[in-house]
Amino acid sequence: MNVTAAIPVGLYIHLPWCVRKCPYCDFNSHEATGEPPFEPYVDALLRDLETEIHQLHGRFVETIFIGGGTPSLFPAPAIQRLLDGIRDRVECADDAEVSLEANPGVADTSRFAGYIAAGVTRISIGVQSFRDHQLMRLGRVHDGASAHAAVRAAREAGFDNINIDLMHGLPEDRAGDSLVDLREALAYQPAHISWYQLTLEPGTPFAHKPPVLPDHDTIARDFDAGWEVLAAAGYERYEISAYAQPERRAKHNVNYWQFGDYIGIGAGAHGKMTTPTGIFRSEKRRSPIAYLSHAGLPECTKRTGPLSDTGLITEFAINALRLRDGFAENLFTSRTGLDRDTLATPITQGEQRGWLVCEAGVVRPTELGYRFLNDLQLLFLA
Repeated sequence: MNVTAAIPVGLYIHLPWCVRKCPYCDFNSHEATGEPPFEPYVDALLRDLETEIHQLHGRFVETIFIGGGTPSLFPAPAIQRLLDGIRDRVECADDAEVSLEANPGVADTSRFAGYIAAGVTRISIGVQSFRDHQLMRLGRVHDGASAHAAVRAAREAGFDNINIDLMHGLPEDRAGDSLVDLREALAYQPAHISWYQLTLEPGTPFAHKPPVLPDHDTIARDFDAGWEVLAAAGYERYEISAYAQPERRAKHNVNYWQFGDYIGIGAGAHGKMTTPTGIFRSEKRRSPIAYLSHAGLPECTKRTGPLSDTGLITEFAINALRLRDGFAENLFTSRTGLDRDTLATPITQGEQRGWLVCEAGVVRPTELGYRFLNDLQLLFLA
């Protein structure tokens, strides 16, 4: 497969520690029993990055996303040293989007200002809800007042590009309850809102002992009403659970959904890279202790691939169909190296069911298709 500069590259960095593990969370996050080893971990991340640089093939890093865990546990000087080390090792685009996840109660105006000085351009605040009783049910370490304070602190520090994470379908919610959180978030006019349904992930405490969730009809009505509230406030729903003001889409996430490339560094981080011999995936050691001692060594990384043709079709479609704009057929060919004809059967089936339209070389879900997205994606599974 030819590697060209047309395939953008992002960098995902995983900081695995948090104050307390939430009962719904299935991410590779670990409760900090003391102060995390900030400086040794930054050293490990930079060693890890050095093992991945050869895959860039001269391309710039266009986005950086620092996720977790709770990245805002890391003090600003550690984030400064991390980003400086990255810029010393790879070429970053002049307008690179640099995102960092923060949780209320684990950051203040001073720390936010330090992140801006370090080069962070976008902050994503894990509010989940502004209602105290729901935050307690979700096992969050903050309350509603702390959530409001965190958003205000980000603004005061100088962040213009703010995302607020919110959940709906929370335990014992009645019709309209989730819209309270949505309207409180909209009062801050953030650039972006991620509004997604609480799901019970296998292996989590919530899956083992499920809370009482609203019924399907209540969740559906609230979702439709919330969508209308967001649209009236000028937010575009461009992905399943992502809403943005004009020109404020999350560039790093869009790159995932458009089957772009990304390097993953940090405990448990995943990557996907296009090489002259195919598309390969990678995964780093999940244990923070094991990662600290093995970062930079071959045994730290598990690589799989190249992806088969059927795997490429499946992975491309599952990601690209999350976008309401769908995908251009020439994007499919440039990102996978496959001919458009390999999609002919599932596209035809989707059109026959009223789930897809294909116009001017662009394939996109209809409103009906978006409501039955899981079924639509199944058409592309080989």
